[in-house]
Amino acid sequence: MRTLLGFALVFAAPALAQDYPARDIRSICNFSAGSGADIVVRYYSDQLARLAGKAVVVENRTGAQGNIATEFVARSKPDGYTIMITPASSTLAASRFLFKQLPFDPDKDFAPVTTLARLSFAIAIDAKSPIRTIGELTGHLKKKPGHGSYATGSNTGQVTGELYKEMAGLTTTYVPYKQTMSALTDTISGEVDFMTYDISFLVPQARAGRVRILAVTSATRRSALPDVPTMAESGFPGYDLAPWWGVVVPAGTPRPVVDRLVGWFNQITQSEQTRKFLENLATDPFPGSPDSMAALLKTEIERWGRYARLAKIEPQ
Repeated sequence: MRTLLGFALVFAAPALAQDYPARDIRSICNFSAGSGADIVVRYYSDQLARLAGKAVVVENRTGAQGNIATEFVARSKPDGYTIMITPASSTLAASRFLFKQLPFDPDKDFAPVTTLARLSFAIAIDAKSPIRTIGELTGHLKKKPGHGSYATGSNTGQVTGELYKEMAGLTTTYVPYKQTMSALTDTISGEVDFMTYDISFLVPQARAGRVRILAVTSATRRSALPDVPTMAESGFPGYDLAPWWGVVVPAGTPRPVVDRLVGWFNQITQSEQTRKFLENLATDPFPGSPDSMAALLKTEIERWGRYARLAKIEPQ
């Protein structure tokens, strides 16, 4: 019986891929509507719908620095109709070092599809502030009781802030936010002293005159922010955080379905339209494969382990 079932699955897989997708696809977003993550997820979901010929419906499932959405995907049926376009270096690689218990297994509960893009995080303050550099921000914080506070809503944002604190000798309080716009509002109003978010979100806010970006976390400056220094240039040598985006599906999703998704997503990433879209967000295209993404996740887990130890982050 098992042998017959095995043969049935082997022959059914190609047919499944040919028929896929036969209905709408759910695209799960870890973060709130209007956030930098949401902008990227909605763009790729819209482009995927054009190629797949079916609607790709974005669902924002916020909370726990992305873990709520990630758990939802891990528990979903592995049929290709639930996907997650996500900053995987944060939601998968970093998460194990920030939480004592995860409601999912980053290694076993997901099948990598492909990488999409590389980006940077940044430290930003209220645009009306007289502070112009990270050095000035550090001096300002050291004059405040407890060295002030900062806002973020993701694993990478927390590591960004905690690395800065450790290297600058600060005890600044980390304040987690579920809603990106709430963090922005509190930064502008002075409820918190700075925010650490991805530049996909911060660049449009800076162009609108709401925030001032003091430094980016990547090793090199970003083309969309040529006048903004890196953290390394700002007095923190070796500071290098360059998160990346990828696509995952629940473990056990048939490989022919995964391969079809790989083809579509790489076609999207390599298009001129996407290059311009990502460039506007200070993000670089980064196509890949299931194997290359799996290898990168392994490398990133080792890197985030070092970051977490350096920043002395205690798992919550």
